[in-house]
Amino acid sequence: QVQLVESGGGLVQPGGSLRLSCAASGITFENTENIIAWYRQAPGNQRELVARMYAGDTTYYTASVRGRFTISRDDADNTLYLQMNKLEPEDTAVYYCNVFAARDRRGYWGQGTQVTVSS
Repeated sequence: QVQLVESGGGLVQPGGSLRLSCAASGITFENTENIIAWYRQAPGNQRELVARMYAGDTTYYTASVRGRFTISRDDADNTLYLQMNKLEPEDTAVYYCNVFAARDRRGYWGQGTQVTVSS
């Protein structure tokens, strides 16, 4: 059974930083056949891709976060991270961890963590 548990969200002022974590069980982030990602959903908006890691260490970022956010993983702890710098009010959303499991041919979601950027 795959479980993803996010943490690290909170309230931060514009220009500040946060690091989100996603701890996994039942699946290995290190497996290069899996695609691991962070999504976010703001009120009234559709869920959107923020950053993705695939084929090992290849990364992709949506344009609005490129240069400010960094996706990474710790294989020893089987944890996915999203380092968010220079946060803007537009980054306010619930952030979700996602993994597409190659073995199952399906995706799994965490429960989400709220990020609020406000002065």
